[in-house]
Amino acid sequence: MNVRRSAAALAAVAVIGTAAPAVAADSSPSPSPSAVLPSGLYGHTDPKYDGVWRQSLALLAQHTAGVRPAAKAVDWLAGQQCANGAFAAFRADPARACDAKVMVDTNSTAAAVQALAALGGHGSATAKAVTWLKSVQNKDGGWGYTPGGPSDTNSTSVVVGALAATGLKPADVRKDGKPGGKSPYDALLKLALPCTGGDAGAGAFAYQPDKKGKLAANADATAAGVTAALGQGLAAKPAPKAGAAPHCTDSGRATPERAAANGASYLAESVAKNGYLTSVLPGSTDQPDYGNTADAVVALAAQGGAGQAQKPLRWLEKHSEAWAKQSGPAAYAQLIFAANATGTDPRDFGGTDLVAKLSATGPAPQPATSESAKAKDSAKDNSSGFHGWWFVAACLVAGIGIGFLFSGRKNRRQP
Repeated sequence: MNVRRSAAALAAVAVIGTAAPAVAADSSPSPSPSAVLPSGLYGHTDPKYDGVWRQSLALLAQHTAGVRPAAKAVDWLAGQQCANGAFAAFRADPARACDAKVMVDTNSTAAAVQALAALGGHGSATAKAVTWLKSVQNKDGGWGYTPGGPSDTNSTSVVVGALAATGLKPADVRKDGKPGGKSPYDALLKLALPCTGGDAGAGAFAYQPDKKGKLAANADATAAGVTAALGQGLAAKPAPKAGAAPHCTDSGRATPERAAANGASYLAESVAKNGYLTSVLPGSTDQPDYGNTADAVVALAAQGGAGQAQKPLRWLEKHSEAWAKQSGPAAYAQLIFAANATGTDPRDFGGTDLVAKLSATGPAPQPATSESAKAKDSAKDNSSGFHGWWFVAACLVAGIGIGFLFSGRKNRRQP
């Protein structure tokens, strides 16, 4: 089962590897999109447990791909925020003030921060959200899915991404602002398995310790932990310099960078045979876990460069289309993040235009900016032997006002 960035079970688990966090499975049928779902929301299934999460990933993925999301889609996400800065998984009536019955959580809040920070123009909202996240930080430096819950790798990691997205240094974010307090990296290091000792999963991150305090390797937690240990978020970028294949070692001082390399080593070994991670449901055999594999691609590329993620990336390009179609916007977003981290064209991902597929699950994006239009015009001009700078120069000499045309485009450019 694909445990997506949260402690909870997935909502309405109809397919393996669905990409949204949840509190519990909902056996009720999905509502009719035309009658129930908000017009600005991406996806066509019940948003009760994953509305904010999937919307955040969708908007962040569109931004990553150079697409301007629909204004009403952005407004819907921003409107889900409570007065104290937190986000719940979904609020059917955002006009009603949040009360004690509204279950806010760190995952929805941190994902929304990453999306809104990337889009820009929501500084006040993201600042309030980060203030709330800091207020519910645990003494060990990490975060649980719900305020006061025990820290887990996935929740801590998505919050690290939010902190980084708003310009903060995660290492400096300590409980109550005390110099001696624990940082998110302290929490992550405690959740990392050693490279030695004989336990399976050397170098991996655990989701949480079990009741006896023992750590067990978790692939999804490891992918999240690797990107977070590198100070990155959901839309992580590839390592600026390609490195050698990661290896696991406990030598030297434990650092976030070392933990990231160890975790990447675990992921690389896990996908070495088949190119994908597996998930197990009770009573069934191992099956490919598409969502976790996409996250592993991001983590491997962020730690050691795009070359480290080629095998699982190629597997996803060949096999993930049906999964993404069934799973919805967050799945398309995960694949776009994988493409972004490896320098792959998301508009031709194994022959699939992920950007178009994602956009088709919600309101149509805004028209391309004049900057994009000029780039397209330039590409067309350069493809013709007659067009290009010589043609522009000729037009200028003829006095047809090309300069005013470009000036008008510039003035229409959106921020």
